[in-house]
Amino acid sequence: MTDPVAHHIALDRRLVETAQSIKLLTALAWPESVYEEFRRGWRHGNARLPRVEYPRNDHASRIPSLLAIMAACDRGHPLGDYVYLTAESFLLAARMLQCIGQPQFRELSVSLYGQPKDPIATGSLTHLHAADFFAEMTGEFANAASIPEAEFSLGSEEVAEALRSRLVPFFSHHPIKIVIDPAMASKAAAGALRIRLRSATRFTPMDVAQLIHHEGYVHMLTALNGREQPRLASLGLAAPRTTWTQEGLATFSELISASVDLHRMRRIALRTHAVQMGLDGADFIEIFRFFLDSGQDEYESFQSTARIFRGGDPRGRVVFTKDVVYLQGLLRTHTFLRKAVQSNKFHYAEHLFAGRMTLGDVIALEPYFQSGVIAPPLYEPPWLQQRSCLAAYLCYSIFANKIDLAAVSLEDFQNMEQRAPSPA
Repeated sequence: MTDPVAHHIALDRRLVETAQSIKLLTALAWPESVYEEFRRGWRHGNARLPRVEYPRNDHASRIPSLLAIMAACDRGHPLGDYVYLTAESFLLAARMLQCIGQPQFRELSVSLYGQPKDPIATGSLTHLHAADFFAEMTGEFANAASIPEAEFSLGSEEVAEALRSRLVPFFSHHPIKIVIDPAMASKAAAGALRIRLRSATRFTPMDVAQLIHHEGYVHMLTALNGREQPRLASLGLAAPRTTWTQEGLATFSELISASVDLHRMRRIALRTHAVQMGLDGADFIEIFRFFLDSGQDEYESFQSTARIFRGGDPRGRVVFTKDVVYLQGLLRTHTFLRKAVQSNKFHYAEHLFAGRMTLGDVIALEPYFQSGVIAPPLYEPPWLQQRSCLAAYLCYSIFANKIDLAAVSLEDFQNMEQRAPSPA
C-alpha cells in the first residue's frame, strides 16, 4: 500500500467517526401529530400551515473536524478527492441542520440534491421537462389504470412479513430486521440492518415488489456491502452526495425487475413538479391541493407535501429538494449503464454495488477496484446476477434510442404491412 493510499484510508476512518451520526432525514422527520392537526383544520374548512418543532442537534461541533479532514485531502489523488467530496457533503448536511427554515437551507439543499430545472446531461432538456412529460403521459392512463381500493389490502405488518420472507434468506450473512415506524414521511426507508415501514399505510402487492427491489436490493444491499469493505469504510455510510445515485439505482432496480408501474412513475414525476412549485413560492396548502387534484388521497397528499417542506418554510420558497433525485437519478443511472456497456465497461454495473457511491466514483476509483483496495460486493441484486440478460436489455436500449419517434407515425406500420410481398 503506497503512502498516499494509506494516508487517505486513515482520513476515511476519521470521516466515518465524525460523520456517521449526521443523519439529515432522521433529523427532519415530522411527527404524525402534525398530520392529525392539519387534517382537523382542513376538514373543517380552516386549514393552517403546519408548524413543526425540530429536535436540537449538536452537529455544529463536527464542522471543524470535517473541515480539517477536507484540508488534509490531496484532491489530485483519486482517493483524496473521494474523501474530500464525501466529507464536504456531510458538511453541507450539518450546515443545513443549523439553518432550518431559513433561505440558506434551500441553497444548501440545491447544492446537495439539485433542482427540477437542472439540465439532463449536456442537453437543453431539464428534469422538470422530464417530470411534466411523465405526469402528462401517466395522466392519460390514470383513470383507466386506477388502482381499486380493494388492491390496498395489505397492512404494514403483512408487508413486513412479506419482506422478511424474501430478504432475510437473501442477506444470509447479516441479521436484518423489518420494523414498523409511525414517524415517517415516506412509506419505507432502509439502513444497513433495518428497513422501516410507515405504520398508518395500506399497501398493494406491487408496493411489496417495489420495496423489495428498491429498499432491499439497493439501499440495504449497498449499505451492507459498504460495511464489509476492509479499507474504505465510508462506503457503508449514507453520504448525502450519494443520494441521487442511490435513488436512481433503486428506481432503476424497480424498472429492470418490472416492479415499477404507472402510479409509481406518476408519483415521482408529480413530486419533482411540486418541488418546483415550492421553489417558485407555492405554500404548503397550495401544494397539498396540487397532489389532491392529481389523484392522491388526503393522507398521501399530506405526506407528499411534507416531504418537500421538511426543514423548510411552509409559506414557500424554502424547500427540501431531495425528491428531485428519483427521476434525475433514474435518467442518469440508466444512461450511465447504457454508456458503460457501449464502452465495454460492463463491470461498472458490479462496482456500483460495492458500497454507497456516485456514478463518478465508479470511474475515478476503478484502479482501486483492480488493486483490491476496494473489495467486490458481497451481495448482488438478482437482476445483476443475470448479467447476460441485463447486457441484452442495455444493448437493445442503446440501439432503440436511435429511432426518432417524431419521424414515425402509427399509420406507417399499417403501410409496412400493406407493402409486404404476398406469399408465393
